[in-house]
Amino acid sequence: MASVGNVTALPVVDLGEAPGVLRRRLREAAHEVGFFYLKGHQIPAALTAGVLKAARALFALPEADKDAIAMVRSPHFRGYTRLGGELTRGEVDWREQIDIGPQRSPIGGPGKPDYLWLQGPNQWPAALPELPGIIDEWDAALSGVARTLLGHWAASLGSPPDVFESAFAGAPATLIKMIRYPARAATAQGVGPHKDSGVLTLLLAEPGARGLQVRRRGSTQWIDVPGVDGAFVVNIGELLEVATRGYLRATEHRVHLEGAERISIAYFFNPRLDAQVPMLSLPEELGARAESHPDPSDPIYSVYGRNAWKSRLRAHPDVAAAHGYAVGRLDGENSFPGRGNEVR
Repeated sequence: MASVGNVTALPVVDLGEAPGVLRRRLREAAHEVGFFYLKGHQIPAALTAGVLKAARALFALPEADKDAIAMVRSPHFRGYTRLGGELTRGEVDWREQIDIGPQRSPIGGPGKPDYLWLQGPNQWPAALPELPGIIDEWDAALSGVARTLLGHWAASLGSPPDVFESAFAGAPATLIKMIRYPARAATAQGVGPHKDSGVLTLLLAEPGARGLQVRRRGSTQWIDVPGVDGAFVVNIGELLEVATRGYLRATEHRVHLEGAERISIAYFFNPRLDAQVPMLSLPEELGARAESHPDPSDPIYSVYGRNAWKSRLRAHPDVAAAHGYAVGRLDGENSFPGRGNEVR
């Protein structure tokens, strides 16, 4: 694997390479590690600078402005989360963030799967009227990169490049998080060890920003992943692991607070809430190297909405309680108990 500097062993993949070379490198990086740096993506530097500037402006707002769009007000898990307001594996995460998804009408309600409440309107800070436009531009740019990656991955695994397209048709449930981790304070846990519940994640971090660490399956060693100028950090979500029966690997990662504050923008590329990820038929030589290690205490659901609902309830029990969601029903299937008053 290629290295960047002297502090990481993550692979580096260039999206501008010849298709044959690119597909081999993508397949190897996703199989061996599940994380890599992506260059050659053609996202303008001015756009990345603009979205980071917007994030800093957001977190610089007075607390009252941010609390006015607190996630607890939204039955769709959208909006601002204060420092210490989120949990990973029951432990407090020390970060503040805003969760933003596609701006759509609510579709949840009685008799429907709970996970449909994940669709709905966003909450925007009144002091930053330009933020929705910046986010729309960011979403359009990164969705193109993510779709390109999925097509190359599918082809590298012996499937048609468009095999995943039907799962994303109509209303993909992408999610954007603007995140601020303060300089190390009372706890070292910026966000605890976890795997992402969707398909893939594109992470933008300021060059040199530290704290992100990954741990390969079966290893006890955490690998540092500093921000690299001009590169995204890409990682595999649980649904790609399911789709490939474990050949592509969702890798555990965390943010361990150290030194200066950290600003990052996470883009989670996810299919429709009701979409079931297709199961790929791998070539024999690849299938023989697939490894599936299901955890009965933490199942992975092939329907994206069910998998996302599980994660949201665990991370934000205050939101679940505020809107009457049954935390004991983590799979999100037809357990609607509450009223769900949407915030516009």
